[in-house]
Amino acid sequence: MFHWIFSGTSVTGHPPPGGQALHGGSVCEELGFEKLLGEEDFFARLFGRAPSGAGTDPLYGPDLPVVLLTGGPGMGKGRLLRAVRDRFAAKVPVIHLDCASPVYADRADPEPGARSAATEALVEVARRLCTWQGTGGSFAFPRLFTGLAVIATGVAEGTPEAVATEAERYENLPQKQRLRGLGAGDFWRGVLRGAIRNLLTTLGGQALDPYSAAVSNALLDAVFERLAPRGRAELERIYGAYPGAAGQPRIGLRILAADFQAGGEAREVAESFLFRALREDLEAAYAGPAGWLRRVGRPGLLLDHAESSLGEQLLRAVLTDRRGGQRDRVVIVGTARRSDGGAFLHGGLPPREATPPAEYRPADGAPPAWSRRTDEGADRAPLADGVLLLRMPLLTGDQLRRETVRRQQRAEPEGGANRRRIDAAVARLSGGRPHTVIRLAAAAAAFRMPPDANDRDILDAPLRLPGDEERPVAEVLLRELVLDQLPVRLPTEHHAHWLDLLTHLSVAHDTECADVLLRHHQSGHVHHLTAHHVSRLLTDTGWPTCERHFIGDFGLRQLLVHRLYGLLPGGAAWYADHHLLRDHYAARAAEGEDTPSPDGAFRSLTAHRMNHHLVSGGADDVVSHLAATLPGRPRQWCAELLEIAQAPYPGGADARRERAQGLVPADGPPLRRTVDQLLHAVWLCEERTRPTGKETARTLAKLLDLLSIMDFDGAGLLSRTATDWSGLAENEQPLLRCTCTEQLRRRR
Repeated sequence: MFHWIFSGTSVTGHPPPGGQALHGGSVCEELGFEKLLGEEDFFARLFGRAPSGAGTDPLYGPDLPVVLLTGGPGMGKGRLLRAVRDRFAAKVPVIHLDCASPVYADRADPEPGARSAATEALVEVARRLCTWQGTGGSFAFPRLFTGLAVIATGVAEGTPEAVATEAERYENLPQKQRLRGLGAGDFWRGVLRGAIRNLLTTLGGQALDPYSAAVSNALLDAVFERLAPRGRAELERIYGAYPGAAGQPRIGLRILAADFQAGGEAREVAESFLFRALREDLEAAYAGPAGWLRRVGRPGLLLDHAESSLGEQLLRAVLTDRRGGQRDRVVIVGTARRSDGGAFLHGGLPPREATPPAEYRPADGAPPAWSRRTDEGADRAPLADGVLLLRMPLLTGDQLRRETVRRQQRAEPEGGANRRRIDAAVARLSGGRPHTVIRLAAAAAAFRMPPDANDRDILDAPLRLPGDEERPVAEVLLRELVLDQLPVRLPTEHHAHWLDLLTHLSVAHDTECADVLLRHHQSGHVHHLTAHHVSRLLTDTGWPTCERHFIGDFGLRQLLVHRLYGLLPGGAAWYADHHLLRDHYAARAAEGEDTPSPDGAFRSLTAHRMNHHLVSGGADDVVSHLAATLPGRPRQWCAELLEIAQAPYPGGADARRERAQGLVPADGPPLRRTVDQLLHAVWLCEERTRPTGKETARTLAKLLDLLSIMDFDGAGLLSRTATDWSGLAENEQPLLRCTCTEQLRRRR
């Protein structure tokens, strides 16, 4: 829905369908955006006016890029748009449009032949700007009105009275309200009133078919007869340029109405042209002598949920126009879940062949220079050529700590150990994703981490949102990040079980692994998703990928792992999934082949099998395998050990630390007992949901040094590994790096 500001006061509707609005005041709303919203920062320069009203040196122009805020769920795209609206809309005309709102389709439904979701959105934009009370006064939309009036002839009844009633919905658009000391837009004056009166006079009482040529011709005659020469020339310029019009505005308007009636791609052409007419009206308000003297800055249109069909259509329209040479000063800022801005920008090219758009990362400092291609192929360039991607910033460690400290509700014990433990848990589980930080920090305000806690313990902390009952924060986050932000292209038949499928896929590593789980959990369903489908949908939604984990975002994966363990009593669903995968890879290895697929996450089927066996109750068997395969191959063995141990720990009591330190009695020769301890020490380091630090580093070094002096081939090579691994563990670094653990490293 639209949100509009009058004199700095926000008038808002319901929270957008992409998730509940964040609460906590302006501190929360602007968290992480400090480098974007200031007096001389990016948006002040983009609008050409600071929040205080002072003028700024404008960025770019007259050929403006479309700015797309890119980032997946929880990265704050909608929150940033609201903050921009709240900061700037009292000084420059800024409209906030929720492209995923059903309200526009609902408004179009009574007259589908004369309205659409797109036209209703454009009408709402125009209506809001007709009431703009800031510097320069309100705006008029005669160019847009003319096109809307012509498509009004498609009303179901088709009588002059029905057409007049439909057109009268737009009565406030074509001319400005009379302001003190100012004219009312002389060459557009009286367009609507005269057109409708003449239409009723000419055709009154006639029974006509829907979209009768007589109604259309009469309406066009009425409009053009009432116009002053300057207004008529403007319509000739604009609608004479409609595809197929050959410079004839009446023909252009008739074709526009026919295209709208035809539906499909033809209707999209008409709707896109109406969006151009709206921007032409805005440009005229700034470009004329009065506008040049009285208006400051640039008007803005903020498109939230622009990955929706309506949002993509509006983006495509303005990008196509600007690629073709049309210029206007309207600042278009949209949201994009995909990191490349959206597949539609790249003309069907696969990601590896597409040229990425220009991008701006706020942490890098000043915005980059931007210009459009000017070579021979510029008019055929992908739409991405007209885009500037603004990469939504992750929270820094300092920002994250300030947010958790701000929300603490009880005094810390001496040393603040609980607060530091919560800070670390929030940092790892969120990866700096702002929405997750805010929710976890709020839930942890009165939470005390259990002794030797796993970070996932914090996910059970209760959180109450306004108007909702108290729920575990994990449930709130899964609803907001997954259920409220389903992939745009997810088929309807999969909506009900999307979260369940992702939950089971949290234990998958690669495509083969994921397909095994999907076949099992979709058995009996008519429609199936494959691992390729799910991977593409996750990418479209903005979730990152990782070469070692099918669910490539560490924080999302921990939420899903936590849910999986709690699906059935005693973690039965967890164990069933791991047993399914263990048995699959055991069967494949039994066939005599131990080489995984080329895109597999493991160096062998045996290592993959052992990974799932380890986390589903088979630790002793894994120790036996590792002890038997160490002699003679220490380097390969260490790599396999890291792959096996890169796994989450199930719920319940955790004895890994005691077992790593030799406090749990173990049978067997020294080699086997030492391997047992080392496996559990490495597992602690690789899970990434507990602090490791000096104690674990010393344990790793001690155990590897013990192995290095044992009597087997290659033992001495483990001494170097002891130094390397202990150094990483002491500094909370992963022993086996991958994309998602690298993200954790950068958040420290």
